[in-house]
Amino acid sequence: QLQLVESGGGLLQAGGSPRLSCAASGLAFSTYAMAWFRQAPGKDRGFVAAISWNGGTTNYADSVKGRFTISRDNAKKTLYLQMNNLKSEDTAVYYCASGGASANSSQRAYAYWGQGTQVTVSS
Repeated sequence: QLQLVESGGGLLQAGGSPRLSCAASGLAFSTYAMAWFRQAPGKDRGFVAAISWNGGTTNYADSVKGRFTISRDNAKKTLYLQMNNLKSEDTAVYYCASGGASANSSQRAYAYWGQGTQVTVSS
């Protein structure tokens, strides 16, 4: 069983470069692929980025490709999302997910979810 806790959200400036973190507790963190998803107001939760268990494979949604970078530190049991050049359309609750077998973009591939962190981008 894994527990995931996101941090790093808040009221952020457009054009800024914040970093989200997802701290995991429990066993087997390093054996799972992990991902970030987000849910904007009035919309379904959607894929942002995913990373394989060893960081060797990453996968990004077209809307964030080139601006966001997903990474992980297995020794620290932490997943990161570096967000650059924030835009108003990035406003959403960001969730980290774990338990995947590969850097999959489907929510159904992940068994464990955090509670989410709100990112609000002001212009």
